[in-house]
Amino acid sequence: MSNEATIRAAGGVLWRAATEGDEEAGVEVAVIHRPRYDDWSLPKGKLAADEAAPDGAVREVLEETGYHVRLGRSLGETRYMKLMDGVERPKVVRWWAMEAGSGAFVPTREVDGIRWLTLGEAHALLTRETDRELLDRFVRGPSPSRMVLLVRHARAAARDAWKGPDEDRPLDECGWAQADAIVRLLAHFDPTGIVSADVRRCRQTVGPLADSLDVPIEDQPLLSGVRYAADPDATVAFLRTMGGPHQATVACSQGEVIPDLVARVAAADEVELPTISSAKGSTWALAFRDDRLVEAEYFPPPRVEECGTA
Repeated sequence: MSNEATIRAAGGVLWRAATEGDEEAGVEVAVIHRPRYDDWSLPKGKLAADEAAPDGAVREVLEETGYHVRLGRSLGETRYMKLMDGVERPKVVRWWAMEAGSGAFVPTREVDGIRWLTLGEAHALLTRETDRELLDRFVRGPSPSRMVLLVRHARAAARDAWKGPDEDRPLDECGWAQADAIVRLLAHFDPTGIVSADVRRCRQTVGPLADSLDVPIEDQPLLSGVRYAADPDATVAFLRTMGGPHQATVACSQGEVIPDLVARVAAADEVELPTISSAKGSTWALAFRDDRLVEAEYFPPPRVEECGTA
């Protein structure tokens, strides 16, 4: 069946720390009741036309539960057939772990109830096997995870047309548009730190994010191509210790660094990767438990008119 016939959707396993008295007691997850189907499910919904899956996932979880979230590690996809208007169509749902922030549930026509449950209670209550399988994926990973958002700098002025030192080569019009557009994706992870290779085009790429969040940019030479070529192990060690639990850190680097760096860490920690890529303006979302990589997700560059169709 054609891609046009596929229903695109996204959602999340919404979780928060459970407490007993003054002590943390694991996590609890949100399960919602939909009166139309009389079922208990995880929050999700259809994407709007051309809506990016992370944007749609965050929007749908807010609409169905009332909670703002911090995007976490990818939980992959679920696929099944959906009957609509008498015709079966394939449905693909993208999922993320999402830590609950501020908010409160308000009943609507689509969702009239929410329960915060232990993992075992949620598993027993969920109506569909696909949701139970998804919850199992969530259980197998860390909560919270330490996220590192590894960004390749956006498109820069042509190397052969630039007369100054290469480290001073700036973004071009397309690159500035990419830098503005990438703020939306990165902000979903609620980053608390921003580091950058000591290269102008890298600093410029994360500049709009720093301005938006009022977070300073810290120069880190280990993320530059020159330093990485001289001592890749030092950059690997830095990546493994960046940030902390309940935190996401944005790190901007270069094309000669990112594919090899991600491949090294994934191989050492036995994490399967999609095809290694690092287009200008793209992001790798890396989830760590302590200093060990547990999940890696690739986000292509945002689409912007200034970059044309190439």
